[in-house]
Amino acid sequence: MAVRMLRAQSASSLLTQQATRSFRTTSRAMKPMPKQEQSAHTISQRIRSLKRIPPELIPLIVVLAAAIGAAGYSLGRKLFVDGTLRLHRSTPEPKKQH
Repeated sequence: MAVRMLRAQSASSLLTQQATRSFRTTSRAMKPMPKQEQSAHTISQRIRSLKRIPPELIPLIVVLAAAIGAAGYSLGRKLFVDGTLRLHRSTPEPKKQH
């Protein structure tokens, strides 16, 4: 029975050591944070900041822009061309009495 208690205590102390190990500060965590760049203020600065977009995202941006443009065109065409589209609330018809 005493052996079981010692094993349980050693297992629980091992678990607490593992849990607190993640909270230790490392040399990397103690270094000062690098200064962040100032946000863009003018249009030319914003255009220059577009150069930081990774090249892998450009095809995704093009496809999303095409999809949003097609959806806007389709919605606009539906609203202006479809004559059967209900644009106003219909008034209820009076009930007929027999």
